[in-house]
Parts: sequence; C-alpha cells; structure tokens
Amino acid sequence: LLSATVSLLGGLVFGYELGIISGALLQLQIDFHLSCFKQEVLVSALLIGALLASLVGGILIDRHGRRRAILVSNLVLLVGSLILTLARSFIGLVIGRMTVGFAISVSSMACCIYVSEMVAAHQRGLLVSLYEAGITVGILLSYALNYIFADVDEGWRYMFGLAIAPMAMQFLSILFLPVNPVKLSSWDSDCQKGLIQLQDTEDRAAAKQEPYKEKHYSFLDLFRTRDNMRRRTLVGLGLVLFQQFTGQPNVLGYASKIFHSVGFQSNSSAILASVGLGAIKVLSTLVAMAFADKAGRRMLLMAGCTVMAISVTTIGLTTRIAPLAMARDCKAAADPNASHSLTLHPQPAASPILPALGAGKRQAGPGVAATRSLTKAFASTQSREVVPHSSLTQKRDLVGQDKEETVGSTGPPFSGAPWAEHTVLNWITLLSMMAFVSAFSIGFGPMTWLVLSEIYPAGIRGRAFAFCNSFNWAANLLISLSFLDLIDAIGFSWMFLLYGLMGVMAVIFICFFVPETKGQSLEEIDQQFSRKRYV
Repeated sequence: LLSATVSLLGGLVFGYELGIISGALLQLQIDFHLSCFKQEVLVSALLIGALLASLVGGILIDRHGRRRAILVSNLVLLVGSLILTLARSFIGLVIGRMTVGFAISVSSMACCIYVSEMVAAHQRGLLVSLYEAGITVGILLSYALNYIFADVDEGWRYMFGLAIAPMAMQFLSILFLPVNPVKLSSWDSDCQKGLIQLQDTEDRAAAKQEPYKEKHYSFLDLFRTRDNMRRRTLVGLGLVLFQQFTGQPNVLGYASKIFHSVGFQSNSSAILASVGLGAIKVLSTLVAMAFADKAGRRMLLMAGCTVMAISVTTIGLTTRIAPLAMARDCKAAADPNASHSLTLHPQPAASPILPALGAGKRQAGPGVAATRSLTKAFASTQSREVVPHSSLTQKRDLVGQDKEETVGSTGPPFSGAPWAEHTVLNWITLLSMMAFVSAFSIGFGPMTWLVLSEIYPAGIRGRAFAFCNSFNWAANLLISLSFLDLIDAIGFSWMFLLYGLMGVMAVIFICFFVPETKGQSLEEIDQQFSRKRYV
C-alpha cells in the first residue's frame, strides 16, 4: 500500500506541475507584463531543470539509493515551490520553475525504479503504471485549481504553493518504507523476505550470486557488449525516442481546434479539449494498469502504437481535405492597460492542452516541453468576431482563456470557415484524436517507463534510466521547437502523415527489439538479457 502511495503521489506532483503553469501564466503575464519571449523562457524553465536532473540524477540514484533520492527531490521541490510562491520578480519565477523541474525529474526516475524493485513480479506492471495514472490525475487537479483561483488576486501564488501538500504526503509515506531492497549489501536477506520472488530455487541461487558479480558498472558499460548492455541501451533509447517522434507532444496542441471544428463554441471547445481528453487519458491509463501484468508490456506497446499510427494518419488525410484554420500569433500584455488584447489572441497558457495532455515527462514532459507550440498560441478560430472589450473579459474560464464575447454573427458560427462543410470529416478527425490519446495512454505512456525500470542491472539502473530520460527531454524539446517551422515548410497534414510513418517504424522496432518482461523478477530479466536470450 505504501509503495502504491509513493508511486501515485509522485505522479500526482509531476502532473500537477506540468498542468498548473497554463492557468498561472495568464495571471503572470499581466502581473509581470511578460513578453512572448519571457513566456517562452518561463514555460521552458521547467524543461531545462528536468534535463539537468536527467544528466546528474542517475548518479544520485545509484550512489545514494532510490529512497534517499526521492526524499531529496521532495526537499528540492519544497524549496522550488516556496521560491515560486514568494516570487517578486521574473528571475525568481524562472529559478523556481527550474528548481521544480529538477525535483520532479529526479523523483520520476527514482519512483519508477524504487517501486519496480520493491514489489513482486506479478504486481510490478500495476504499481509502476500507477505513476502514470498519478500524472494524468495531477493534470486534471491542476485545471480544477486553475479555475478556482482564476479570479483570486495573485492566485498564481496559491497554485504554485499547493504542490507542497502531495509532496509532504509522499515524504511521510516513504519514511515508513525500507531502504532499496536491491541494495547489494542487503540483497540476500531481502530476497528471503519475499520482496523479490523468484520462480524456482535454482534461479534463486543463481540470482543471489549475480548482483555480486555485476556489482560495479561504469557509465561507458552502457555502450559495450558486456552483459548485452548495448542491446539494452538500444531498447531504452528506441522506446523514448519513438515515444516523442510519433508526435505525442504536438498532436494535442490542436485538440482545441478540432473540438471547435465539429461545432463547439470557443470556451467549451477548450474545456472539452483539456478536461475531456484528460479524462480519457486517466481511463486509458487505468486500462493499461489492469492489463500490464496480464497482456504484457510488449503487447500493449504494439497495440497502442498501431492505433496511434492509424489515428494520426487519419488526421493527416482528413485535414488534407478539410484543413483547420491555423495561426501562430502571440500577443503579450506589454502594460497593465493592454491586458484586454489577450482576448483576441489567447496566450500560450490559454491553450493548456499541451502541458495537460502531453503528460509527460514523460510524455515528457510532456507537453510542457512544447515551449514554442505553447507560446506561439494559436489564434481563436473566431477571432474575427471577438470584441476586445475589457469589461467583457474579466472572468477567466477553466483552461486559462479569457472569456470571449462574440457579436454580429447572424449566420451559423462557422459559416465563413474553410472546414464548415466537412462535418463528417471533422468528426472523424475528432474521433481519431481521442483514439490517439487513448492509445498513447495504454502503450507508450506507461509501458516505456515500466520497461526501462526493468531491463537494466541494479548496479547501473539509475544512470541508465537517467541517460534514456535525458534523450526523452531533449527529443521533446527538439520536436516542440521545430513543430511550427515544419508545418510552415511541409504543411499540417503532411506533418501528421510523417508522424504516422514514425508510428509504423515504432511498431517494427518493438516487434524485433523489445522483450516481454511480464511475470519475471528483475533478476531473471537481467540473467536472460546477459545470456542473450532476447537477441
């Protein structure tokens, strides 16, 4: 129960920090008169902190233990949250977000590894996937609090400060858990306690000796043939890179547009895109948790990736016929009297779908990494009908957008839109996006991190996980920063067709390189990799 609590709360904090910036940024851009560039810097600060953590966090996890790493990350998160809550300047906000990014990145790696080592083989898929479920719940929680504090003076201070509550609960929970059971000095006794269950006495005897033989690993061993480490690194890097290159951080950036195109008004489209798709992610992640130890990791990865490839290809084909209206304007509040201009072109935070549903780190960071996609927010498709009048735009809605008053439209709301006559295709696009979100949350979302926490030997697991994680953050940043430029170069629909091709390549990669690890102890997985059974 405590292992599950640690996993869930770790994910909850991660998701909360990803999602909360969307509502906070709308207030911050007015209170601090942030330009578009400063908004980009503030949003990307968390990503930079997370990337730094993935470079050095592995050493902390391997040398000082998983449990201690989680405790330290909690203390760092406390410091970061206090800096944000008490911030009086833009620099303070950036430092606070970088500190928080560092903390949640270390915590995410340590939690997955710690829980995978704490529990028996038949429960590992369920409990490690619980972290991903925590992320999706944390994102939805952040939107609820965005709404609650939208009209509170300096409400962003409360938004940032409330992250301390789940962090404190996780800190207390882990104090009652034992030190990492795979720690070599206590491996023997912990194995006998049944924390790590092996299938027969011969394997138990072999596995007891194995950690002592493989006690010392250098970082460069990840790229050598020793114990088939190079193959393990290939599997880990392949999973995290395909997780990003299938377009997950960016596809969701258009969720609000797609909801809008099927007939939802601007406010409801944004709410449905963030909360509706967020709820789908939660439900899909629960499905993944239920089947991770039954169907297996490999099966869920292949099934999810296949559906993702089909879905994103469908979006590419339908948007060739019925293109969505896109714009990349960013309007900043340069002075206090200019805040009403935000209604014409909603701000990055005003489109929280990216951080909300990119979950991740993981999905890394999921979405927060999409700094440019976020900060070059897409203009409202009804912008021609918006009246920027400050008296009409004081109330902020759930997803951080100013409410828009539309006037002077006597015909259908989309009569002038290029996609107005393609209702059926627009619904197909919408259903494809929902399928994409579900497939990601069943496959790549939770399974990537579950497999990564299983395939490396205990002596280098922290550094190996962190190494792959750094590529995840870097790829997310690369995809996000190049997204709008690529759309300008090759077009929206071709971009999505390219994501579909990457999805097909990912299925082939999983088929040939990713092993099935369900029901096996970490030691059995390690032994079989070392014996090259998975080649």
